[in-house]
Order: sequence, then structure tokens, then C-alpha cells
Amino acid sequence: MAKPIGIFYEHPEWFKKLFQRLDERGLPYKKLHAGFHQFNPLDTERKYSVVLNRISSSAYLRGHGQGIFYSKAFIAYLEQNGTRVINGSKATEIETSKALQLLLLSKLGLRFPKTIIVNHSSQVVAAASQLQFPIALKPNIGGAGAGIIRFNTMESLEEAVENNSINLGIDEIALVQEFIPARGGHINRVETLNGKFLYAIKVFTSGESFNLCPAEICAIPEKPQEIGEVCLTTAASRGIKVELFTPPASIIESVERIVMEARIDVGGIEYIVDDRNGDILFYDINALSNFIADAENVIGFDPFNNLVDYLESFVNQTTVLSK
Repeated sequence: MAKPIGIFYEHPEWFKKLFQRLDERGLPYKKLHAGFHQFNPLDTERKYSVVLNRISSSAYLRGHGQGIFYSKAFIAYLEQNGTRVINGSKATEIETSKALQLLLLSKLGLRFPKTIIVNHSSQVVAAASQLQFPIALKPNIGGAGAGIIRFNTMESLEEAVENNSINLGIDEIALVQEFIPARGGHINRVETLNGKFLYAIKVFTSGESFNLCPAEICAIPEKPQEIGEVCLTTAASRGIKVELFTPPASIIESVERIVMEARIDVGGIEYIVDDRNGDILFYDINALSNFIADAENVIGFDPFNNLVDYLESFVNQTTVLSK
């Protein structure tokens, strides 16, 4: 018999459809909850045909922050023992550091919003003085847009620092970044699978946020409401509009370069068009999030079927090798 697929996950809702599709195919799998897990580093038995790593950087918002750091050791353990991990160590490293994401974009010659990286609140004002307001203060480990605060003036930022109300996040590292006005009132997210373009969506916002959570967004055509600077956890009820689109070939090529360099097997890349000058700016690399909610109505197909096809190919490979 084929070894089961390991699903290393944490979010209670995002993976219901994946489990449903696996059940429909009759594929063997085991749920591995990243918030409650253990492994013996001396146990070298290969228990899984492949492991899909999908713990989100927003896990700490649901009381499972330990899973973010634990995942690095567990994924390294699996790889050391010869288990193929979809979104392995390199992808996990990139996913859990916005600072490393910018370094990767810089290496590839791709543009991103002007940013200064800090590791203490005392550095925030000096960093912001090198940028143009408004600015966004982003935790290095955020996930789902969590913890992002916009400051329109230096005075408001200085007041926040003086009042000790600055939160740099769970690793005490943050990005001080110019806030970009989105041309057309939307951000763009391009999803990939196995290193290739899968689909892309435009997410129309109130103009106040460009860090969104696609797994919690449905396409509702009503007028969008104000959403602030955090993840759209109630997007469906707020009427956020989402549209399928095909990016220019140059964007697809850049996105595929990003996921290749980051060794991301399945993930989404977000970019924005600066309304001031038309510059294309990449700003978020998502290796461990999820697909758009209500996919069949939004993009016309269920990407979980594509993902399960991909997973099944590894089950078939290990089955053949074991014979």
C-alpha cells in the first residue's frame, strides 16, 4: 500500500475542502496539526509518501504561534530523512520573514516599496525619516495582514513610539515601509502550483489595505466598505469585490522566477501598481496560505483539484518505487 500523504496544517477552516477532495479520490492521508505535534529526531522511518507544509504565519493569532517556529525543525527533520516536503525548508524560511522576502526580490532585480528594516521601536522614527509618508509598519512575521499599522504623519508615529504602543511582532523585527496608493483601487495576487502560473485575482479594497487573506474573501459585488489596515477576516460580509484576470506575460515570468528562487511549490505572490507613477511593486510572498474562497464562482474552477492532482503524483511515484 502507498504511504499516506502528510498534511501539516493549522488553520481550522482552510483545509476542509482539501480533505474533502482527498477523501473523494480515496487517497490515503494523515492530518498533522502543527499546533500539537511531536517527533523523535532518532526515528528515521519514512512514514509519508509526501508532506504538504501549509502552516500559516498567522498561526499565532489562533494560539498556535509555537507551530511557526516548530515547523522549521520538523520540516528539516523530514527532509533529512528523505521525505519530499511540498513547500520545504527554503519556502518556510521565506514565508516567515518579510525581510528575507525583500532580499529575495532585490536579488532578482524586482522592485518593492521603499523599506527600512528595524529590530527595536527606538529605530522606527529614524527609519521613517528616510521614507515618504504615509508609511506602514509591518511585523516581519505577520500572516493575513496582521499587525500592520498605517501612519500618515511623523507626529503620529512619534506619539505612538513615545506611548510604547509600537508592536514589532513575535520576533521583534518589523518593516517600516512606504504605503503605496493602489492604481485601480485593487491589489493583485498571482497563485502558482509546481512553479507555474495557476490563476490571478484582483482584490478591490477601500484603498487602505493591501495585505489580504484570499481564503477568507468571496466575490460579492456590493460596494466595498472601509477595511482598515489588517486582514479581511470578515471580507465576505463586507462586500469585498474580487475579479479573475490574466496578468501580463512579464508579471507571470517574474512570479515564476520568485517561486523558483524561494523553492515554493504552491503559493501566491502579491503586487501592486503604484498609482503615482505606474511602477509595479511586489510586496508579499505567500508560501503557506491558501486559495481564494468560493473559487468556483470567483475563478471558474476549484484549485484544490489541481493541488490534489499534484499530491497524487507523489503517491504514485512512491508506490512504483516500493514495488
